[in-house]
Amino acid sequence: MLTGMTAKEVAKMVKNKEDLFILDVRNQSDYQDWKIEGEKVSSINVPYFDLLDGVEGVLKQLPTDNKLLVVCAKEGSSKFVAEQLVEAGLQDVSYLEGGMKSWSEHLEQVLVYADEQLKVYQYLRMGKGCLSYMVISGEEALVVDPSRFTDVYMEAAKQEGAKITHIVDSHLHADHISGGKTLADQTGAAYYMMKSEGAVFDFMPFEEHDRIRFAHVDLRVLAVKTPGHTPGSVSFFVNDKLLFSGDTIFVGGLGRPDLGGKVQEWAKDLYDTVYEKIAAMADDVIVLPGHYANLDQEVNAAGYVGAELGAIRAGNELMNQQDKQAFVDQVVANAQTETPPNFEEIIAINRGVDVASPERQQELEIGPNRCALHHTH
Repeated sequence: MLTGMTAKEVAKMVKNKEDLFILDVRNQSDYQDWKIEGEKVSSINVPYFDLLDGVEGVLKQLPTDNKLLVVCAKEGSSKFVAEQLVEAGLQDVSYLEGGMKSWSEHLEQVLVYADEQLKVYQYLRMGKGCLSYMVISGEEALVVDPSRFTDVYMEAAKQEGAKITHIVDSHLHADHISGGKTLADQTGAAYYMMKSEGAVFDFMPFEEHDRIRFAHVDLRVLAVKTPGHTPGSVSFFVNDKLLFSGDTIFVGGLGRPDLGGKVQEWAKDLYDTVYEKIAAMADDVIVLPGHYANLDQEVNAAGYVGAELGAIRAGNELMNQQDKQAFVDQVVANAQTETPPNFEEIIAINRGVDVASPERQQELEIGPNRCALHHTH
């Protein structure tokens, strides 16, 4: 029987490490650039145009004892192929509703932390590798690095009986469109970012607001302050327990400092960040990054992407490379990787100097994130 499968259902299977076999019928280049991955996910790529005359040639490559999901860019092609497979006698066949566009846009909510004073949710954008957060205390909520899917955060705050009063962006994002300005307009919340990032609309500059307090939350902005990825990157230290590290520190690496064309200069800033600001923090601080590269390796037993700072230090050679020049040389050597797709246009939109329709925003964001330097052992 043929059924549609939602991105949420796929995300659950990936996170729960359930067996899933995917027949991806997009073009080979699209598949090689970006696909659904997971520890128990297997996939093959046979372009749709190779299946127009029938699916008989691909049947031997498909499992008969496993769930089969057919995937394309928008849905139509995968539904057509899935129907042919059912007619050919396969049993457990689904197609991805909304295609890879829906996979790119799904946010998975996970509880990260809760005590008497606050509660923290992480939002995994599994098709993009992006992470955003909501910190709730009393009847107020703060959103960290929101995606453009602002209804998700507003609904979550409503469920918690809270109002979104503060929104923070750790830097001017290069791989996805921020929802910060839109969410602020929708909720009346105060929206903060660094003035040095060059946004042209009204916001609260961290240069003048380096501490945000509400209910039982004390957020300190580690600013000008955690540069490296961009010159105005910041991290947020909440109640001396949680470090929302933006694109500065990841579970498996550090932020890449080459996107602005000043890799030597920004690599030195990144060194100072790691060896001065971050070095002073306790090992049991929980690091909550802005991105991840490999969910299987970076998600922890509690189901979210994050780790104690001590564990990240121990596993990351760049954070144990004491010599500044050796650190800079290694960062420079590893920084010449492919830039995020469309990053200049995305930055222009996030800065407020360009506008894009919802359809164009969707097109700009399709594909993986490429914002990390990974050096994990």
